[in-house]
Amino acid sequence: MNNNLINVVNLVKNFDEQSVIKNISFNVKKNSIVGILGKNGAGKTTLLGMLLGLITPTKGDIFILGKNLKLNKKEILSEINFQSPYVDLPKKMTVEQNLSFYSRLYGVKNFNTVIENLVDDLKIRNLVKKNYGSLSAGQKTKINLCKALLNKPKLLLLDEPTASLDPETSIFIRNYLLEYQKKNSSSILITSHNLDEVQAMCSNIILLKSGEIVSEGNIKQILKNYNYKTLIELFLSEG
Repeated sequence: MNNNLINVVNLVKNFDEQSVIKNISFNVKKNSIVGILGKNGAGKTTLLGMLLGLITPTKGDIFILGKNLKLNKKEILSEINFQSPYVDLPKKMTVEQNLSFYSRLYGVKNFNTVIENLVDDLKIRNLVKKNYGSLSAGQKTKINLCKALLNKPKLLLLDEPTASLDPETSIFIRNYLLEYQKKNSSSILITSHNLDEVQAMCSNIILLKSGEIVSEGNIKQILKNYNYKTLIELFLSEG
């Protein structure tokens, strides 16, 4: 387990009579960027929910940072964070108020300095005094990412990190995340329907189909094994 940030062992999730995650096991190495792929209904969101401790597995274990999530949830959650364009922050608070609130919630020391640095890095200085609810979808995505980086997480879970962004901003965010990951030696898990983006950012993938892993490992090696040139070809064939 020493070189792994995440160990998932025989994970199962059933909702009523429906099996959404079907006895999957995988590891995510430290200091890596991994893409979780699959069509709608494949189980991606449920898997992320379990990794965040929001959804209780029916069976199986999740180890993060070498600790069992079931037994050490509070300690583990302080070291991870999450961003999704589908989860809004309080709309009537300004961006600045939101970032301050979440900094206190996460127990971030010297949070004013942390916020100032992130605001400059992500080029959102012009948004800090605006109400979060007044922002465009793309602007909210950048603010949500800023919020997710406040506690300098060792594991960052990103759900569609560049959804609703224009191409120029998407490239900026992609490059920022790559630089952030190297600088902080963190690990990033990405769910995305943008397969070109996943291929550009990720070293490894986990491809889900109907709650099962149908392909897993190093992207270049998988494509070579299947004689594909792109993830799109793999996805259309296996996903």
